[in-house]
Amino acid sequence: MSVMDLVREDLRDFAGYQSARKARITGDVWLNANESAWENAGVGDAVLRRYPEPQPPGLRDALAGLYGCAPERLLAGRGSDEAIDLLIRALCRPGGDAIVVTPPTFGMYAVCARLHGVPVVEAPLVDDGQGFACDFDGVEARCRDARARLVFLCSPGNPVGAALPLERVAWLAARLRDQAVVVVDEAYVEFAGGASAIGLIDAHDNIAVLRTLSKAHALAAARIGVVVAAAPLIEVLQRCQSPYPIASPCAQVALEALADDARAVTSARVEAVVAERGRLAAALADAPGVRTVYRSDGNFLLVRLVDAGRAFRALLEAGIVVRDVRAQAGLDDALRISIGTPAQNDRVIAVVAALEAEVDA
Repeated sequence: MSVMDLVREDLRDFAGYQSARKARITGDVWLNANESAWENAGVGDAVLRRYPEPQPPGLRDALAGLYGCAPERLLAGRGSDEAIDLLIRALCRPGGDAIVVTPPTFGMYAVCARLHGVPVVEAPLVDDGQGFACDFDGVEARCRDARARLVFLCSPGNPVGAALPLERVAWLAARLRDQAVVVVDEAYVEFAGGASAIGLIDAHDNIAVLRTLSKAHALAAARIGVVVAAAPLIEVLQRCQSPYPIASPCAQVALEALADDARAVTSARVEAVVAERGRLAAALADAPGVRTVYRSDGNFLLVRLVDAGRAFRALLEAGIVVRDVRAQAGLDDALRISIGTPAQNDRVIAVVAALEAEVDA
């Protein structure tokens, strides 16, 4: 069975919109896209008056090199959010096929599904008091019961922090080969130090992997994310994508960020984040008002507190904004704290320590 058998039947031969840049023709006078013949008077950049390449070849090659895959297995777009939307659009019939998610997890999987009229089925993570684990048997069962077309696994998980064992991801993909695509969201994998699920795609063409330049590469505003999957699935996703997903200035910024010298700095900063993650976790774990600091493979910590609301307000009053995740199931006493600079982390530690001193008094 091929992954193409899992694509919506009505989209398998869908051609999509044929933009002016998709036509591989050459010339020195371009009058085929109704663009302005003059550059903008305020900006003065001739490049900006032209529509960009749908998949800029230089950027696609650089990203493929970064992630260790063939360019034809990679589709770049507006962050991981667009890739999530495209996968649901291409594989799930509205009102019919479901997706499976593993809460607490990234909220965009469910948001995109509901916008497409696709049911969302939950297979909750299991909290053992030290970390959250995926119940892979439960995920398979929920997928079978709901006849789901997509399973979204976040690794490292957001907001829980734990990375998933690749052998179990491969097991799940093999079990669901005839039914669903297993999507592994690796937005934070650079901080985990382990292998990527991209290496599983050769053996399991129903695995798709999401990657992004927003986190480790510090390009959140550029909105460059990718999906890596079997080439036939990538072709379908590109036909479902809007005509010009990547702005030329963003593509250029991304190329500069992927140069060798920039990547060396990025690697050093990832190491610094990992070191600070351990230091912050140890300091918070010693605070009397902290119940649990979960082990994290990402650039953040999930922390349970005696009074999370009070801690959130105290941090905010000190000018420190953290993520309040108390509305998520099972996290009614928790905050998610991104790893900052050493000085920023010291401020977090000081606020929590002062808060607990007030409680003790």
